[in-house]
Amino acid sequence: MILSFAQMEETPMPQFKGGEKTTFAKMYTDAHNRIMRSRLEPGASIGLHTHEGNSEAVYILSGTGKALYDGGEERLQPGDCHYCPEGHSHSIVNDGTEDLVFFAVVPQHN
Repeated sequence: MILSFAQMEETPMPQFKGGEKTTFAKMYTDAHNRIMRSRLEPGASIGLHTHEGNSEAVYILSGTGKALYDGGEERLQPGDCHYCPEGHSHSIVNDGTEDLVFFAVVPQHN
């Protein structure tokens, strides 16, 4: 199955999970996974949240930023993969000067 993000409409999600500004995402969702290509403009963030019943892998495509993870901070740059296991908390912040673009997969743990 091919997911063509180039042909998907980008959905704006203002203050996603309590974050700053707007998260933009092209996504595919079914009963088992949420697969998305997301974009945060400079100064935007995804709010701090805990993964319950799922986990998340975030692969950075372009831009720079940080992940706030279980009370710590991890720098993010292209080629990095941030992983948030079930039961852990994280936030993604674009503190850079260009869009932070990433691919994320959120599998359900049913």
